[in-house]
Amino acid sequence: MAGFGEPDVSTVDATGLTVGVVAARWHGDLTDHMLARAVDAAKACGVHEVTVARVAGSVELPVVAQALARRCDVVVALGVVIRGETAHFDYVCKSVTEGLTRVALDESTPVAHGVLTVNTLDQARARAGFADSAEDKGWSATVAALDAALAIRVTS
Repeated sequence: MAGFGEPDVSTVDATGLTVGVVAARWHGDLTDHMLARAVDAAKACGVHEVTVARVAGSVELPVVAQALARRCDVVVALGVVIRGETAHFDYVCKSVTEGLTRVALDESTPVAHGVLTVNTLDQARARAGFADSAEDKGWSATVAALDAALAIRVTS
């Protein structure tokens, strides 16, 4: 967490937009809360239609995000990847990031990268949107994607 530079965007008027959220079940205590915060953010922005899908882990996020992008205005992908003792962390993080970016560009749909890529469980908790967390990635990723969808509408 950089601790600086975050834009001050708590909500946007996204009335009429649809949101798809895909969340990993790995680290479910964290992703369940992030998912709830993403849905809360969408509703706070005026979204009435939120579709939720769950997958086993973060590697599975891009393919489901792509399916959601084909029928939703915005997609939010949520997961937690914690560094271990092997290179697996690097492969997962790269695969997920490249996959979600590809979906966004291929489908011309904002895809929020709400996947926490951290060194420790404490770092993940600090970003998962709990009352004592410094960040709320479920909320901020959702608002950022909605903001991007609104920007696309202005340029179309």
